[in-house]
Amino acid sequence: MKIAVAKEIEVGERRVALIPDIVGRLVKQGLEIWVEAGAGEASFFSDEAYESVGAKIISDTASLWSQADILLKVGVPKEQEVDLMSEGSVLISFLNPLGKPEIAQRLASRKVKAFSMELIPRTSRAQSMDALSSQAGVAGYKAVLIGAAASPKFFPMLTTAAGTLKPAKVFIMGAGVAGLQAIATARRLGAVVEAFDIRPAVKEEVQSLGAKFVEVKLEEETVAAGGYAKEISEDAKKRTQELVAEHVKQADVVITTAQVPGRKAPVLVTEEMVNSMSPGAVIVDLAAEQGGNCALTEPGKDIQRDGVMIIGPINLPSSLPVHASQMYAKNISTFLQYMLKDGELQLNFEDDIIGSTCVTCDGEIRNQRVKDALTQVSTTV
Repeated sequence: MKIAVAKEIEVGERRVALIPDIVGRLVKQGLEIWVEAGAGEASFFSDEAYESVGAKIISDTASLWSQADILLKVGVPKEQEVDLMSEGSVLISFLNPLGKPEIAQRLASRKVKAFSMELIPRTSRAQSMDALSSQAGVAGYKAVLIGAAASPKFFPMLTTAAGTLKPAKVFIMGAGVAGLQAIATARRLGAVVEAFDIRPAVKEEVQSLGAKFVEVKLEEETVAAGGYAKEISEDAKKRTQELVAEHVKQADVVITTAQVPGRKAPVLVTEEMVNSMSPGAVIVDLAAEQGGNCALTEPGKDIQRDGVMIIGPINLPSSLPVHASQMYAKNISTFLQYMLKDGELQLNFEDDIIGSTCVTCDGEIRNQRVKDALTQVSTTV
């Protein structure tokens, strides 16, 4: 069985699906690992490093994609990459199946067995495979560094010969994995931190990290399957915005992290809120790729609005490719090994991890949410 690691071709993507250390462990288990030439260069892992642990370096992209039994990847594959895959082969990658269901349809037409790392269930049994969480943690950490670098203020309180300087106020919206990591990082840097989330269950986690929890009482369910935040009603959104407006106004740095899988990101920071902020304030919008939590966010751009800097970063995990790749490699290799028995692929779709993660198999889309997303795309085109 040939297990291949593809080189990422998306502009700005610097991560790699497997690092040499993990490859070495898989080779020792008797698995044949192919690595596309240059796959690890952007994350500072050389071809020689892979060869030294027993991997075979493949220079021809078409050969690697067409001959691999299992192909491992980070980013959503391009259509031309999918078209290289052979019938019955397996793809494990981030697929964004709810946001780009047409890729799932193409994979199904090629009769590829595709598994989406976004769909790993958030259970204790699957925790070591949860790539969405590991990469969100990277993004939350980096968002704070971006905010600190852009802010004209120190984060910690400083006592100097010129007097005492007050610590910066950081307001973090969304207390999922990215938000919690952002809280922890901002606190380590000495900022005064407040955090908001529509899910009351995260209050203790926020407080345990040393932040104040800003709570809104909503008379509706706010948690979706898997523990993710659920899209709320327009009335609830209005009440939420009224509550957070004053906290946004007083913040030196606002970091937004709220996202709903397969949907446009909810707008949490309105244009009016931005106008109320002090000159020099910074907004770092981690939902920029999904439309942004800030009404003025432009994906991939830093813009100024009356002295307020609004930053819309794209693919932040890629900006820390060494550790991001290390964590992703652990996630994807654990999932791979979970499906392998005695070196052979064993697909038990009754298993909650395998069943929920499989998007396509035997020419069909297996995931109902992806089917629904594809239907919605078809009816709007």
